[in-house]
Amino acid sequence: MSGISDPRSHVQSRTSADPDVIYVGYRRRGRAIVEKQSDQEQLTPERSLELANHSPSGFEWGYGGSGPAQLALALLLDYTDDEEVALGEYKAFKTEVVSQLECTGPDGCWRLTGREIDAALREIVDDPVAPSVN
Repeated sequence: MSGISDPRSHVQSRTSADPDVIYVGYRRRGRAIVEKQSDQEQLTPERSLELANHSPSGFEWGYGGSGPAQLALALLLDYTDDEEVALGEYKAFKTEVVSQLECTGPDGCWRLTGREIDAALREIVDDPVAPSVN
């Protein structure tokens, strides 16, 4: 037994605070840029690098490598403001969300809302982590 009665309640309580936040990713001069539109600030890897160093050179998306891992961790850390949730869920979040992001459409950017992050986290946490032991 892990000692956590319902891990979903912890994730849901942390992520439902600001479901209207919007993150936008695009490229400028070949460099991946991610902005948090609600406060017009650029998301940087520095804070997430303190937890796990996957890509000190920056963020990426659209595949399953080290740049997308750093972005997944940074997004969850910024959105939830909870290191435990971010560290526990970023690998699955990278696979399920960040690896699927594409800069398509007329504006050449991707958008990710707080509601979409909440929904992804609910799916990730609902997935069984390991087979039950009887």
